[in-house]
Amino acid sequence: MRLNDIKDVPGARKVRVRIGRGIGSGMGKMGGRGGKGQTARAGVAIGGFEGGQMPLHRRLPKRGFRSRDRRKFNEVSVETLQAAIDTGRLDGSKPVDVAVLRTAGLVRRHLDGVRILGGGELKAKLALTVDHATASAKAAIEKAGGSIRLIEKKILPADEAKRAKTAAKKAKAAPRKAAAEE
Repeated sequence: MRLNDIKDVPGARKVRVRIGRGIGSGMGKMGGRGGKGQTARAGVAIGGFEGGQMPLHRRLPKRGFRSRDRRKFNEVSVETLQAAIDTGRLDGSKPVDVAVLRTAGLVRRHLDGVRILGGGELKAKLALTVDHATASAKAAIEKAGGSIRLIEKKILPADEAKRAKTAAKKAKAAPRKAAAEE
């Protein structure tokens, strides 16, 4: 093999179609843009406009709500914890936190925290430190003789100021609302 024998795979290099260069090119006259008018020009941003008819995205009903501040938790059930203890991936005598759950393979990546879910039965006495736990999970852990400690989230000064401002607005609006109801 020589350097002058090296070629591209057939079809690897395509020649660009030159638009608007005469009838013989196959892309002449209108240049693939259809007829005349707004869409034949550059810079068209119709995007959902239906010629004055109510657009589809406005005809359909709105459904649901998604909070911008929502948090996504890694969810681990009590049953999964017991299975990990039975297989030896988790040591019930030591304190269990996010790092221990990750090394045991129960949590893949740390999202906004770990939430313990109920369901199943726990036989081992566990000392858990997690972000959130359901009422049934707390009951199952305490029934087995374990304890659960919830991690307190740090509140930033900016968030604290925002909360104070919202509380002040509500307090200011409360007397007005009561007067309007009377």
